[in-house]
Amino acid sequence: MLHEKFIAEREKYERLIGLKNKKSDFYNGVFDRYVNPVLTSEHIPLFWKYDLNPETNPYFMERLGVNAVFNSGAIELNGSFYLVARVEGNDRKSFFAVAQSDSPVEGFRFWDYPVQLPDTCPEETNVYDMRLTAHEDGYIYGVFCSESKDRTSADLSAAVAAAGLVRTKDLKTWERLENVKTLRSPQQRNVVLHPEFVEGKYAFYTRPMDDFIETGSGGGIGFGLCGNIENAVIDEEIMTSRRKYHTVTEAKNGAGAVPIKTEKGWVHIAHGVRNTAAGLRYVIYAFATDLANPAKVIAEPSGLMIAPLGEERVGDVSNVVFTNGAVARQNGEVYIYYASSDTRLHVASTTIERLTDYVFNSPEDPLRSVLCVEQRCELIRKNLEFLKNN
Repeated sequence: MLHEKFIAEREKYERLIGLKNKKSDFYNGVFDRYVNPVLTSEHIPLFWKYDLNPETNPYFMERLGVNAVFNSGAIELNGSFYLVARVEGNDRKSFFAVAQSDSPVEGFRFWDYPVQLPDTCPEETNVYDMRLTAHEDGYIYGVFCSESKDRTSADLSAAVAAAGLVRTKDLKTWERLENVKTLRSPQQRNVVLHPEFVEGKYAFYTRPMDDFIETGSGGGIGFGLCGNIENAVIDEEIMTSRRKYHTVTEAKNGAGAVPIKTEKGWVHIAHGVRNTAAGLRYVIYAFATDLANPAKVIAEPSGLMIAPLGEERVGDVSNVVFTNGAVARQNGEVYIYYASSDTRLHVASTTIERLTDYVFNSPEDPLRSVLCVEQRCELIRKNLEFLKNN
């Protein structure tokens, strides 16, 4: 016999899955926000959290709770949308789980079981933030953070971050490859695999780091090549989108979604971090690199593209938006999946045409207040002249 609380919670869960999403009244011309998150901890199936047998769980208590669902890789396959989300249990351990829907903005339902990665790294404690790349070699690759205890430190919070690597054809069977190695960077996080070969080699966007939290001497988003994906070793990292003083990337920045190919260049949707009196503030920004030379930045609009807004500012790690997944469809639609405050996952929609216009036609940051005022005054002058004549 089913517990009466299970029946009530199941009805609530089905109402949530069936909830229709719609665009909010937010407007900036670049993208549209949606009212409801696409994934939250409430989207987790009840049989992941509860023992459903009343004999062994008479009070219908959560046995294995889930704290948050956020930072998700994303891909479209055969007309369906798949999110490989970071699920964080109440025990703080993260794991990956696949949610599927026929719609890019609603109705995502988790598969019966989470992803069970091959256990090839005995020192690994935590995994999270998978980027999904449909590579021209025919595989879907997942690059994620593989976190281990820093055995050289007595500090229990000291950790080591490496770039874990898996590949699959169907999101069900995963082959674990060797972690990506960067010879000049002690730690790596936020690594993204480029979807095409470059000079006949696999290409990665990296984030050189001196330790687990601080980038230290890491200058920004790196770019490196390797010949063997099964034992990826990058001996040189060329800096692409660099960190800059008094900008949204001042403290650190990192690659986000897999870059989107356009007629003018590769469009990157990344994250930038600055320090504030209230702690680190994460935002999403965009830039473009050359089609023939993906390490070369050719356009970088000023400032942020997406910032935490309203309720998005509140959560486990407040004042944060972060993306590691986007879907660019053949019809030109683009869906950006971004998490807010390490708690829930949202979606924003745009088009390749709008993204390209934003990245290539928005002015760059002149990097000084006096020049920013001149830049804005020139826009005002042009607009007042336009209004006068129309």
